[in-house]
Amino acid sequence: MNAELIVDARNATGESPVWQAAEKALYWVDIPAGRLHRWQTDGKTDSWQADEMLACIVRSSAGHWIGAQETGLFKLLPQADGHLSAEKLAGVEHASAPMRFNDGRCDRQGRFWVSTMQTHMGADAVGALYRYDPKSEGIVDRLAAQIEGLVVPNGLAFSPDGRTMYLSDSHPTQQHIWAFDYDIDSGTPHHRRAFVDMNNHPGRPDGAAVDSEGCYWICAIDSGQVLRFTPEGKLDRSLPLPVKKPTMCAFGGDRLDTLFVTSIRPQGIDLSDQPLAGGVFALNPGVTGLPEPMARA
Repeated sequence: MNAELIVDARNATGESPVWQAAEKALYWVDIPAGRLHRWQTDGKTDSWQADEMLACIVRSSAGHWIGAQETGLFKLLPQADGHLSAEKLAGVEHASAPMRFNDGRCDRQGRFWVSTMQTHMGADAVGALYRYDPKSEGIVDRLAAQIEGLVVPNGLAFSPDGRTMYLSDSHPTQQHIWAFDYDIDSGTPHHRRAFVDMNNHPGRPDGAAVDSEGCYWICAIDSGQVLRFTPEGKLDRSLPLPVKKPTMCAFGGDRLDTLFVTSIRPQGIDLSDQPLAGGVFALNPGVTGLPEPMARA
């Protein structure tokens, strides 16, 4: 099962792929470059520049993007001149400096969950997970942390019925994936428990997605694989990639049967063994995914 390169993007840190069916397009970001990218199935690509590092994106039901950056969450609108106009929706008080947002995803009800980490990948457990829900909480000056004591929180995903939330910590000192029972009415995770100890598998747990069968797909960074785990936490299959650092996966395509994967292009090292590092890839996983929820306005 070969991975197809769809964009030789050479992203420093490609992340947060989101499929938009109406446009037949995949969007994603390059975090340190602060750029939003779009690839359409006819081969056309476009890019827009943000004013800060851009960690992850979700589409709003109002039609714009919400981007998690360094200083908060922003309403983002791509402009014809290649710039992303930005209106701050919510700020954040980081536990230390320098920090930025990292992984993010909406629950099935449209609440935006997003995490923070130290920009330099430090090992201090100062990362946190936040929930943004303007429909029930209104516009907030500062986001309130829902889960603290994390290092590099990652791997956010929700089961098909929305009643299980997944979260990982990808720092080399951690490498765990947890499952939570999730109250879909209040948007509250509880009963945190071990789901997968990635110390027992190749790679570290990065970005994730859940398929229509309820299985959890995780990018195993440093191992060049995407791993599929059953809802019981059993490794079901692995798909190889021609790069060592896949970052996040998302289902897309007309039938949601394509798994798109972003990746990192490491700086200052010999890449002769992975010349496509930083590219965006498409895989045929043999299962279908679920439509990505939009953030409720």
